[in-house]
Amino acid sequence: MNFNSIEEKMKKTISVFEENLSEVRAGRANPNILNKVKVDYYGVPTPINQMAGVSVPEARMIVIQPWDMSMLKEIEKAINLAELGINPMNDGKVIRLNFPELTEERRKELVKDIRRTSEEAKVAIRAIRRDGIDEARTAQKNGELTEDELSSAENNIQKLTDAKIAEIDTILEKKEKEIMTV
Repeated sequence: MNFNSIEEKMKKTISVFEENLSEVRAGRANPNILNKVKVDYYGVPTPINQMAGVSVPEARMIVIQPWDMSMLKEIEKAINLAELGINPMNDGKVIRLNFPELTEERRKELVKDIRRTSEEAKVAIRAIRRDGIDEARTAQKNGELTEDELSSAENNIQKLTDAKIAEIDTILEKKEKEIMTV
């Protein structure tokens, strides 16, 4: 019975959840919103942060300054195609992304979306728990574990699951506060 692999899978699930939350627009300029935007850089899909300087000079603005000025239009096009809900402003040297103030209605929608994302992460954690317990039961049937060891393994897996779900709840609560108090 390998608890480390179960714990690793749960940690990866939480890190994916955190990554997904970091891309949620909470009214503040967050460069992570550009993580999934790829620009066709001489035939290779390239993340913006690998071909331009990305900075946040103000709370509601991201400035993108390409290292290769010929890519300015391509970056602008990629941002428009990504449907981020933000119109890029190109002044010939840099691209500015201005984030509007979030309405109360939009904030509530975002909270609903992140709650749905957190529930998906919890379902994934529970699936990992189920697989781990099934593995332990199979090992017990094969004579590799005693009845007591099986019971102990199930308890340990459940404790790990409870801890990881609590961690997801804590992360969710923090993000909800961030969205609702901006």
